[in-house]
Amino acid sequence: MQQQERAERAAQGARHAERLAAADVVAVALTWVDNGGITRVKAVPTAALPRAAAWGVGATPVFDFFLPDDSITGGRFSAGPTGDLRLLPDLDRLVVLAAQPGWAWAPVDRWTQEGGPHPQCSRAVAARLTERLAAAGLTARMAFEVEWVLAAAGGSGPGFVPAMSGPAYGMTRLVERSDYAADLLRALAAQGVAVVQFHPEYAPGQLEVSVVPESPVAAADTAVLVRTTIRAVAQRHGLRVSFAPTVVAGEVGNGGHVHLSIHRAGRNLCGGGDGPCGLTKEGEGFTAGLLDRLPALLAVAAPSVASYLRLVPSHWAGVYACWGPENREAAVRLVTGSVGEQADAANVEVKCMDQSANPYLVVAGLLACGVAGIEQGARLPEPVYADPARWSAGERSARGVVRLPQRLEDAVAAFRREPVLARAFGPELADTIVAVRDAEIARFAGVAPDDVVAASRWTH
Repeated sequence: MQQQERAERAAQGARHAERLAAADVVAVALTWVDNGGITRVKAVPTAALPRAAAWGVGATPVFDFFLPDDSITGGRFSAGPTGDLRLLPDLDRLVVLAAQPGWAWAPVDRWTQEGGPHPQCSRAVAARLTERLAAAGLTARMAFEVEWVLAAAGGSGPGFVPAMSGPAYGMTRLVERSDYAADLLRALAAQGVAVVQFHPEYAPGQLEVSVVPESPVAAADTAVLVRTTIRAVAQRHGLRVSFAPTVVAGEVGNGGHVHLSIHRAGRNLCGGGDGPCGLTKEGEGFTAGLLDRLPALLAVAAPSVASYLRLVPSHWAGVYACWGPENREAAVRLVTGSVGEQADAANVEVKCMDQSANPYLVVAGLLACGVAGIEQGARLPEPVYADPARWSAGERSARGVVRLPQRLEDAVAAFRREPVLARAFGPELADTIVAVRDAEIARFAGVAPDDVVAASRWTH
């Protein structure tokens, strides 16, 4: 980074600091997400924002090797306690936090002290894959669905007591927690987050919010901001939140489904085409690229041992590697939109993902696999219009429908074999992802499902 750019960043930081001080903001939370899916933070007083914007805030690179329980593993590219990185806030995403008076937030890119992007910065990797898409004349729009459960006030122990007693999708739940829901929607609106839907979900105490699609990195930023806001509003209502993939063993868990569409010259390539179910040729190639590599993608999209307790057949979790229009049991659901709106609404939903994932890694992985599908001219198999779990094993085999990995070990093995993801992430990040996953696997080796859930329930 040149001195002129640093001077410009400092001036931008000073303008923001003046605005924040006028709004009585005393500090800015600077966040990144580690390879275990945990949002980590360093904060600076508002007056220190100009220097932070120009020179960054120091942070050890060992965070790349943190596990969700805060233990630290090793790896080929670990420097242990030595070295330093600079956290450079993206001031274009700076926002005053409506549910945390006195605070603002901005995501960061992690840079080396030599002035270049850290090779293991997942946000920078997602931006690089977005640029690769743009070089091919394509853009992408993405949005993360966010599901969570609310625990009753005073639920500080390891167990889970839902904060709502009403039925799944029931108005009763909304009535019971209408003040919380209203405050949450107000806070998101105040922060510039455009919500398109909010509703009670299936599991006990579960809610979901959907937001408008954005560019890939912005979608990941928004996922972090939404979860932070959900937690902050709950705290002010004396409630506790879990985004864990499995909150109660044997019950439906929290997903982190991703909706995405690709576009060329303003045209949505997921609808209005001559391909299967209205996909264009490039839309089909992109979707096929995702579908072909789902087993490997799960190493970043369902990255915890608890993730595989959620991936249960006939639970709308998308555990079979197949696709189909409006099929909620397919791992890849083609959302066609209603007649008359397909050109705008058509998108692909990837359902086998959860929120123990780093959203920037998810974005990068999806883009890498989709672009590879386009470049290779990949084609989709026949669409699936039913729940594959209702078929016999022989029928699934005849149709070429296979079960996705049922253990994190199997997803990691697929990740190791996938050259597209290895190239996209680079050797340092790819190796570290495997090291963190292997340590997570070792941590829970031989542990019963109930104990896995108890250990991870309040981590995410």
